[in-house]
Parts: sequence; C-alpha cells; structure tokens
Amino acid sequence: MNGPTRAFWQERFDTEQTGWDRGGPSPQLLTWLSSGTLQPCRIAVPGCGNGWEVAELAARGFDVTGIDYTEAAVARTRALCAKRGVQAEVVQADVLTFQPDAAYDAVYEQTCLCALHPDHWVTYAGQLHAWLKPGGRLHALLMQRLRPEASEQGLIEGPPYHCDINAVRALFPATRWHWPKPPYTRVPHPSLSHELGLTLNRI
Repeated sequence: MNGPTRAFWQERFDTEQTGWDRGGPSPQLLTWLSSGTLQPCRIAVPGCGNGWEVAELAARGFDVTGIDYTEAAVARTRALCAKRGVQAEVVQADVLTFQPDAAYDAVYEQTCLCALHPDHWVTYAGQLHAWLKPGGRLHALLMQRLRPEASEQGLIEGPPYHCDINAVRALFPATRWHWPKPPYTRVPHPSLSHELGLTLNRI
C-alpha cells in the first residue's frame, strides 16, 4: 500500500507528533452546527483521530460513528467520549474497505482524504458515495498544502497531501454530487496552512 501505514500513524500518536490536531473541534464544524447547516442525523467521521468532532457531534444529539484504523486513535476517541459522558460508535477499520450496517445521512470529512496517498483517493471517494443515502451530505474540509516539490517536480509530498480543488472535482464529479458555487470558506489552520470548507450533496 502506497503512503503512510498503520504503524506510521500509531507512532505519530505514541510520540505526540499530531500537528494536524487543533486540541478541539474544528471551528468550521462549530459554524455548521450553529448555523443549522448540520443538524442531528446519522453521521460518520472517517479518520476521527483524537475524537474531538465525534464527541462534539455526540453531545449535540447526533448518531455518530467514528472510524480510524489506528489503535491509538480509536482508544483516544473512546476515552474522550467516556470523559464527556456521550455515546458514539467508534470503529477500528480501514476506510478503504469499511462497510456500514446502514447508510449515513452525512459524512464529516476533515483529515482523512489528505492523510491518504492520492493512489487511494478514487477508492475513498467511491466509499463515501456508497456510505451516504441519496441526498446525503458530505461536509468536507479540504487541506491546502501545496509544496514546491509537487508543483515544480511532480513529486507526491505528504501527509498531509494537498487537496487541489480541481482534483477533488474529478473525484466527486457533478454526475454523482451537487457542488455549491465558489468561493468556498477559507478555514485557517494553526500549523498546516488552511482548508477549504464546503458541502456536497450526493445524487
């Protein structure tokens, strides 16, 4: 498998090398919640990491499934939910093969796409489409992390991998997803440049 392995991510958690982690839920998630854009439903959080978003959604009445294939991430998410007294399903599984028992109303995608080697993006995009009900929503934060080695030499650098909006449009084509018109919300990140926030509707 190209890209980071399970052992790679486990080591990052074990050694506290989690620069992508904000220490709390994403401000864009809180904006979507406060505006009513995202309302209680059955929702998946792939690549849930330390579980901030899983716990926040659970506390607000969502039926949440957090998914991560790293043992440390699953343990941390479960511990956070227990500490906050909220209920969520937390599954240790590979997002490229995971199959839910029932379709989701929404998916919150923040750190998973940019953590996967681009060789796996087509498979992952297909998974997200399959997980969602028709009309379901993909609330996505797309990491913008363009490196000179990529633009000048064509090297694939990451993680995090740069989620170029043109590549993402090819992954989630208009034949399968309704796209909002740009511009998209720019979400600053304290250590990793910024993300673009947008919501796609599954056809």
